[in-house]
Amino acid sequence: MTNWRKRIGEEGIEGLLKEIISAGVRLGFIKVSEFKKVNVDTTGQGKNIRFPTDGLYDRLRERLVKEAKRSGIELRQSYERVAKKVLHKQSSHARANQFKKARKQTKKLKICLGRVTRDIRRKMKMLSPVLEKLLSISDKVLSQERSSKNKIYSIHETEVECISKGKPHKKYEFGCKVGFVTSATSNWILGAKAFHGNPYDGHTLKESLEQAHRITGIEFEQAACDMGYRKHDYKGKCIVQIVNRYRKKIPRTIRKWWKRRSAIEPVIGHMKNDNRMNCNKLKGKLGDKINAVLSACGFNFRKLLRAIALFFVFVLKMVVLAFLTEEKLPERLSFAF
Repeated sequence: MTNWRKRIGEEGIEGLLKEIISAGVRLGFIKVSEFKKVNVDTTGQGKNIRFPTDGLYDRLRERLVKEAKRSGIELRQSYERVAKKVLHKQSSHARANQFKKARKQTKKLKICLGRVTRDIRRKMKMLSPVLEKLLSISDKVLSQERSSKNKIYSIHETEVECISKGKPHKKYEFGCKVGFVTSATSNWILGAKAFHGNPYDGHTLKESLEQAHRITGIEFEQAACDMGYRKHDYKGKCIVQIVNRYRKKIPRTIRKWWKRRSAIEPVIGHMKNDNRMNCNKLKGKLGDKINAVLSACGFNFRKLLRAIALFFVFVLKMVVLAFLTEEKLPERLSFAF
């Protein structure tokens, strides 16, 4: 499956989403007129990594010691037993809100990592590519501070970014940002695109609408967004409506679509909880892009299956009713049998 995903790439997965939407249109469960007005929003796609404060220094030290043994480098000390005790103390103090003591133990883990890194650099003869990559990561981890940019939060997924949500239940997410485009009336997902570099929401609008246009082949008339899309970079024909809940005098026709914009929020919730977007397990930046579109495919496919099932339940009820009343079944429903 990994090789298959790499071979078809992001364009192939977008083709799969396009085919699911086309199937819904052909079966009559999706109306093309619904694609004229859309809702746009962004969310964070979490990566399957350990929380950065839970032993980042110790995890990197373990990887360096393991790779040094493979390369035949005899270290002065591996700090396996020492680091295990220090990490346990650090997590215990942090759990008890004793942050000053926890920072002291974190500093000890950082010292152990620095000693192992310098010991490997002194004794290495031929530098393997894996060890060279780990040493470069170690240099960056040891030098980064709280105010540093492009920090490393994971050893095996170095491209992970910290996305500040500002919500009480979950202040931060570690992964990448994903932009969604849904139909305003029936909530079909028309586009899902992953963005790296933690861009401003308004700077993702252009690419999100372009992707949705490639998939559907339709020019959108109106896109409703929240206030995070102010000063966006889109300059097309589509009218971008920035929903401002503090504005009082709004025409009734516009107010209807402003209220409808919030329908994209439960769609995002289902994408995270039911379609594996809350914990992405695919590797690298390509894995982030593919997982976002595959989640949209799964959501639309489930929605399409439910529509088909409800249609046949309706047809079955009509058949039973016609049999009981001895009436003729309508011609538009006779094709099902």
